[in-house]
Amino acid sequence: MELYDLKPAKGSTHSRFRRGRGHGSGNGKTAGKGHKGQLARSGAKKAGFEGGQMPLYRRIPKRGFTNRNSKEIVIINVEELDRRYEDGAEVTIENLLSSGAISNKKDGVKVLGNGELTKKLHVKVNAFSASAKEKIEAAGGTAEVI
Repeated sequence: MELYDLKPAKGSTHSRFRRGRGHGSGNGKTAGKGHKGQLARSGAKKAGFEGGQMPLYRRIPKRGFTNRNSKEIVIINVEELDRRYEDGAEVTIENLLSSGAISNKKDGVKVLGNGELTKKLHVKVNAFSASAKEKIEAAGGTAEVI
């Protein structure tokens, strides 16, 4: 290796080129922007501007809205609890996740009253429908809101 072979690593040096510093710089006057027009102006082009054509975001139909405060509640029916759990078992959100009854707890779990419940279960979730609470208590279990 000789002294003339040395050079900085690729990407480590940056161009110190200064536009618009007179004719002698080779890039003076219009500074490589040409004459007039939108591209010659200072500031960036407008995002989504299509040269006067109606822009895409205004052409497509807009319907409804997304409520930022809404909660996504996971539901499970009492018949599913009856099928998955033994008599006298305690049902919690963690149990439901580990058994595969629900895949994600999201913002909460609610038990609905679809189906029959024949086992005494102690259920602790975020919410119950009136019929689900009735069926759980009729079977001798407890429905506790956490």
